[in-house]
Amino acid sequence: MRLGIISDTHGMLRPQVFEIFREVDHILHGGDVGRSDLLIELRALAPVTAVYGNSDGFDLRSQLPQVAEIELDGFPIVVTHGDQFGSPNPSKLHEAFPDAEIIIFGHSHRPLLELVDKTVTVMNPGGAGAPRFGIPPSVGILELEAGIPPRGRIVALR
Repeated sequence: MRLGIISDTHGMLRPQVFEIFREVDHILHGGDVGRSDLLIELRALAPVTAVYGNSDGFDLRSQLPQVAEIELDGFPIVVTHGDQFGSPNPSKLHEAFPDAEIIIFGHSHRPLLELVDKTVTVMNPGGAGAPRFGIPPSVGILELEAGIPPRGRIVALR
């Protein structure tokens, strides 16, 4: 199973995302979506699991959870924006969600792919919207296959 990982779009969905995500089976959005019709555009590619972020308004907060817990291909996954932890980091997230094997978060706009305790994959795909903090926009891809650890990569957007 191939997952498209995106966060911090802030209402901007770059055309490249459609190309990068064209063969994904599911999309995980780590919050700060910006506008609800952006999720409709992503759903044209694959099913979407999304959470709201600290910049999302009441309309999105009424539609989306702060934390989503799902299982895909046998992997327990948590998706959260992470702002409820101040500055989220892999160990803080693993401590908050000890049963998750994959944790997806956003908020910092800093791409990150890290293994915690040798079994938990933590990914922040970076911000996919307008560049912030001098960090170029990016998304992530995670490949899931039963019996082996997830394989992931960060993909820069132009």
